[in-house]
Amino acid sequence: MAINLDKPQRWKEDTRASVDHYNKWFMRFAPQAFRETRIEVTKKVEQAIVDSNDMRDLSPDLLLSWPGILPTLRMSCCPPLAVDRLVGLAYSNKSLVGKIENGRLAIRMSRPMLATHLENILRVIKGLLDPDIFVWIPENRKPTKYERHRASTIVADRLTGAVANPIIKNAQEKRQLAEIETYLISKGYKRKPHPPGAPLPTMEPGTFCFHYSLVTGTDTHKVNVSVDVLIQPKILRKNNLPIMVEAKSAGDFTNTNKRRKEEAKKISQLKASYGGSITYLVFLCGYFDSGYLGYEASDGIDWVWEHRIEDFDQLGL
Repeated sequence: MAINLDKPQRWKEDTRASVDHYNKWFMRFAPQAFRETRIEVTKKVEQAIVDSNDMRDLSPDLLLSWPGILPTLRMSCCPPLAVDRLVGLAYSNKSLVGKIENGRLAIRMSRPMLATHLENILRVIKGLLDPDIFVWIPENRKPTKYERHRASTIVADRLTGAVANPIIKNAQEKRQLAEIETYLISKGYKRKPHPPGAPLPTMEPGTFCFHYSLVTGTDTHKVNVSVDVLIQPKILRKNNLPIMVEAKSAGDFTNTNKRRKEEAKKISQLKASYGGSITYLVFLCGYFDSGYLGYEASDGIDWVWEHRIEDFDQLGL
């Protein structure tokens, strides 16, 4: 029985309620997350400034010993440099720069070639260091403690937006899973891991687990598909398979189409491996409009709204 996919007359009203639900959470959580992240990032930026001799000794050796400093260096430029822009200006390698951004080096690259790439990257950064932030560099002197902290704060502000967004996203996912857990426990369910690789029909009735990896595909091409929640009803379904739930949240309407395509691909993989009678749905909170919902419905994907979690009752839980 469908829960929401066959009720388009309710979609707009539910979207408004879901947006309000997300925004209330965001207003409570985001400022705190931003402040906490900003404090931590400022400390790391200030340490980077100190370790680089106040941005006066930007050398390949610095990047070799501390590759994770690169995001700080990019945000120290005028204008701040995106990764792709730095790659283009330095005539470098996107894969290499991406690894450096994540604190790793291209160990397969020869040392002379790596040194050349690092020198080119630093040549660009040195040429674009923001003189309004690092005021002591044009004056060829050491900064005061206040100047160093001020520069750290400005660069940290530029970094924090990019760092805070994943933190907010992860916090929202944890909160959604906590909401599902609270709901299921109130129904008498127990959280219990299902052994990795064990047949799904053997999952114990009345239990649930989070972040379970399922193997799909053929013998020659296997694909691991992660499902956020598996719920095995107390009364088993005809196929003995657990209910599969994806937790989805969105803080705006712009990226939901990409997510819709990911979900369509995932359900097709799951159906190919576990049969067309699987129960797969998404748990939504935030900015999901009628366009997104219509695509989900056409792909046979149903959903439960976080602001009306009791819709799970319709699954016979």
